[in-house]
Amino acid sequence: ENVDVNNSLFFIIQDVLPVSQVIPFSTLNSNRIIMKTFFLLCATAMLMIATPAFAGDCEVCIKVIDDVRENMTKTESKDKPSIEAALGKYCKKKDNGPRERKICYYIDPIKRDVAHPISLGMSSKKVCERMNKSNPEICTVKFPVKTEKMEKKDIKKLRVKQLKAILADRGVECNGCLEKDEFIAMVQATEHLASIDEL
Repeated sequence: ENVDVNNSLFFIIQDVLPVSQVIPFSTLNSNRIIMKTFFLLCATAMLMIATPAFAGDCEVCIKVIDDVRENMTKTESKDKPSIEAALGKYCKKKDNGPRERKICYYIDPIKRDVAHPISLGMSSKKVCERMNKSNPEICTVKFPVKTEKMEKKDIKKLRVKQLKAILADRGVECNGCLEKDEFIAMVQATEHLASIDEL
């Protein structure tokens, strides 16, 4: 019945429009499906591009911004020059760890840009995600994973990629390691290196 209705409509339209302008309904339906699929793929791609970094990926940056905020008064936290000065003061501290110093290295040239969202009350996480858009290195700075207090069964839950990242952070390579158990053994054997600050 639907085919008959479509055909009838096709001939009615054909009487009104020139033959060159008449498009069969089957073609229209196909085009609609193609267009819907295209827009769906575009929307998915845009969401993937716009997806912000996870908080865990920006942990050191978030800590730095939080520390700076803790040493400022409510009035100072809304004043951009005061925020810039606070950032500079924090980054000159000699007791900062290697990872905090690395974040300061990234922040120093763009203190004014960082101060603006802080003055507006933007969360530390959002501030770091915003910086990460212009410098993807910012959210890759992480604190070392300490496995000393972890039981072997918990370490086994980690992926090989995570185990490799732990070893890389300690400056160790597991040469010749093929099995996951070999990476786990190396992680446990190098636990003492996790507490050593990099210079």
